[in-house]
Amino acid sequence: MSFEVFIAGRYTRVKQKYAFTSLISFLSVVGIAVGVMVLIAVISVMSGAEKDLRSRILGVAAQVIVMRYGGPFTDYSQTMDKLESFENVEATTPFIYAQAMLRSAKGVSMATIKGVDPESAGNVIRNVNNLAIASLEKPETHDPSIRSIPRITMGKVLADNLKLKKGDLVTLISPRGYATGAGLMPSMKHFELSGIFDAGMYDFNKSFALIHLKDAQALAGIGDAVSGVEIRTTDAFKAHDIAQKIADQLGFPYWVRDWMQMNRNLFASLKLQKIVMFIILILIILVAAFNIATALIMNVTEKTRAISIMKAMGATNRSIRKIFVMKGLALSSIGTAIGVILGFGVCLLLKNYQFIDLPEDIYYFSRLPVQIELLDVLVVVAATFLLCLLASLYPAHRAAKLNPVDGIRFN
Repeated sequence: MSFEVFIAGRYTRVKQKYAFTSLISFLSVVGIAVGVMVLIAVISVMSGAEKDLRSRILGVAAQVIVMRYGGPFTDYSQTMDKLESFENVEATTPFIYAQAMLRSAKGVSMATIKGVDPESAGNVIRNVNNLAIASLEKPETHDPSIRSIPRITMGKVLADNLKLKKGDLVTLISPRGYATGAGLMPSMKHFELSGIFDAGMYDFNKSFALIHLKDAQALAGIGDAVSGVEIRTTDAFKAHDIAQKIADQLGFPYWVRDWMQMNRNLFASLKLQKIVMFIILILIILVAAFNIATALIMNVTEKTRAISIMKAMGATNRSIRKIFVMKGLALSSIGTAIGVILGFGVCLLLKNYQFIDLPEDIYYFSRLPVQIELLDVLVVVAATFLLCLLASLYPAHRAAKLNPVDGIRFN
């Protein structure tokens, strides 16, 4: 062990001559611990929110969608066959979007109606119960006198708002109506509620309803056409590259978008919030680093005679500087270690116990999601050490510049 490490360790462990110096050192360690703990907890919650939101979006929306510029998308069957031949394309399904009003005996609500193919939609939409999608198929009957009622499945919040349960009838009112002498009259059609799903997202559960693709085509009056084709890939994080290859192969008049492009503003906002929170909370550690600088300056004043004796015995300015930098880093290490342990403890508590009830109509989740990322922890630790190192340089430089003669003469 070098004598610099020995002296730095002794200055860190031994009680200082002045109690005020010890108090400032203690407060600096506490400040660093609190700052690191809060940073790890907050960043982990924001990482958890991003991961949870990403998984929910990927569960209710396609990873890649293909649509067509102008004119009806009637050749979707051939397009789907071509898409499924692409590498990393796992499944495809056609879809139709339409806006309509749903009316029950006890309520009225606007809804986004999505027409899906029950045979293939479950392979792409993973967070919607496959049984709810499969229930859209009409039961087979050989009696022509029996008229089969089309089926609809909707989110649980939408069903609650309409006071509906499985098997009830609901009237779908489409703004695309038919012309009469009195003007354009909206078309109405009765549906049987065949299923209620929980997609994991409040907005989806509140405003989305699924019907059979053929019923949606009749509702929209587009014949055998669709709005587009949804694609599920083998790797969601390669969806952008896959979408680019599909766009290059299909060319005009098709256009392709991936889930990251469709939710770019949302994830950019989350990333910006995470960076801003890191910058704000790092100020706590910055204050603690100033306390370390104050404690070291007072320690240099207190140890002036000892520093002078060491320099008289041959210690170089570099050695003296290293002693006080090491002491500052030692205080930083103690505070950081305590902060990391406390931060992990807070994250564990938040993950296993629900201390805060979040309203689902405002947030996408009802409890705080927590995801500890090793990279985030390393960034917090590295930033803490950097701030404490910078705070230690001036006191260490001041100690190294002491004149040993003056230090021995006046102390």
